[in-house]
Order: sequence, then structure tokens, then C-alpha cells
Amino acid sequence: MKAVRFHEYGDPRVLRYEDVERPLPGAGEVRVRVAATSFNPVDGNIRGGFMRGPIPVVLPHTPGIDVAGTVDALGEGVDGIAVGDDVIGFLPMNGDGAAAEYVLAPAAILARAPKSVPLADAAAVPVVGLTAYQALFDHGELTAGQRVLVNGAGGAVGGYAVQLAKKAGAHVIATASPRSSEAVTSAGADEVVDHTTTGVTAAVTEPVDIALNLAPVDPAELAALATLVRPGGVVVNTTVWMPAPSDEERGVRGIDLFVRSDADQLAKLVAMIDSGELHVAVTERMPLTELPALHTRAAEGGVHGKVIVVPPAD
Repeated sequence: MKAVRFHEYGDPRVLRYEDVERPLPGAGEVRVRVAATSFNPVDGNIRGGFMRGPIPVVLPHTPGIDVAGTVDALGEGVDGIAVGDDVIGFLPMNGDGAAAEYVLAPAAILARAPKSVPLADAAAVPVVGLTAYQALFDHGELTAGQRVLVNGAGGAVGGYAVQLAKKAGAHVIATASPRSSEAVTSAGADEVVDHTTTGVTAAVTEPVDIALNLAPVDPAELAALATLVRPGGVVVNTTVWMPAPSDEERGVRGIDLFVRSDADQLAKLVAMIDSGELHVAVTERMPLTELPALHTRAAEGGVHGKVIVVPPAD
């Protein structure tokens, strides 16, 4: 099969499109014929060698932690999944990913793919959808009627966070650039703050229950988010190289989110997609052969929204 791998850590030039032996599923695993994977910023950090502590990988390594595809082989002891099933999943970050024609996946991390969107487009869901869901509900403990600030709502996670918070009955304040403001409004934001002209602390005049930070902001701006949260509220931060701020005197918690794979939560997201309650946004679709160029663009800040990467057709 064809795959993109890197044999040593480094800049995007280490990525090679090459022939690789097709893997065989072990106990508890399935083999998936990949319809698409997607690009996530962590892919670049792993390739660059910056995540060797928390995410050790064996070289050569195939990136791509999102997968959408069709099961084509079962390992021993797999129940509940059959050959021919369309599935999506958030693959183990320390194993080989889905930037390939086939990938192995633990059966337990997979959910049935949504039927209302093209299978390849469903690769845009797992990592960013689970990040938004876990931030709001696992850590934020969001309930109807609360006020939620989504800082950096114009990105891939932000689109899901705004939709999920609005669906849960929250009042949603979102920061976004003019380029993203229309999409954020369409996602359901009640208020949109143009962060290029207005500081978030000046724009948010009433306390929020949850402040979700998705943007690589200045440390002082991140720290200021805690001042916008009511006593007993929470700041959830996904830019984990900067610790989430807290305020012990007022009982404001600061949580650094490390997203985890969760098939049950993924199935909930799929159900919302198929019921029309959650929209899947794909900015670009690129062939697998262009993955090195995509990594280069991302390193230069030129990737916006969700990009899916599609292997060659049979």
C-alpha cells in the first residue's frame, strides 16, 4: 500500500510518500480501508519531535490520528463490527496513523460513520469534535442557561464548540476574525467579538460560566480570561503549552485539556450530525501525495479550518 511516513524527526521535508507493507490486524483490532484522514496541528508537533515525551512514536511513523473509512479485515475477538462497516475514529496517538491506504485501529475506539455526509468528510470530526465535547461537558459541566465564551471560535474546534454549546441551551459569546465571523454566527453564536479590533476583556461585560480558550494567545490575554469567569466557574484551555489560569479565591478552576478517544461520545456526535443538529465543515480536500506540502503550509500559518487528506482510489 501507499503511505506517508517520516523516518526521522524534522521539518516537513522528512515526510515521504512511499510503499509500505499492508498491515494485518491483531487481537481486538480491525483494518480500515482509509477514505480520508485529516490534518491536526499535533501532527506537525509529533513530526518535529516536540512531543517525544508525552507521545512516543516508533520510527518510521505514519501520521494522521483521524480516520474515516471502511472495515476490510477483523482481528481475533472483534465483536460488533463487520467487514464492510463504515467507521470513524480517533486513533492512538503513539501508533501509526491514517495517512495511508490502510490503517489498523483498536475496534473499541471506532464509531459508525455518519450517513448524512460523504465518508471522507467524516474524517473532519473525531479529534476536533471530541475536543469541543470534552471541553464543554466533561470539564466545563455545561448546563442550559449558562454563558459560554469560546475564545478562538473561528478554528475547527471552535465551530463544533459553538454548535454544541448552543444546542445545550447556552448563551454563546465567540471571538473570531472577520474572515470567520459569518461561519461563527451561522454556527449559533449569540455574540461575536472581532478580536482584531476589540479586546475580549473589554467586550465581555457580564461574567461567563465557562471560558474555553482555543487560541494561541498572549499569556497575559490567557490569564485575563479567568477574570471574566463567575465565582465557581471554569477556564478550559487547549493550548496546553500555556497552563490554564485559575483564581482560587473565587473558586475559578483552570483546566488544561488533553483530548482522549471515546467511541461513545463520538457516536453521540454522529447522531447529532445525522439528525441535522451538528454541521460538519470541511475547508479543503487534498490528495495524500500532497501531505508534505500541507505540513509546510501549516508551519507557515497558512492552514485554516479543517483539511481532509484523501488516499488514492483503488
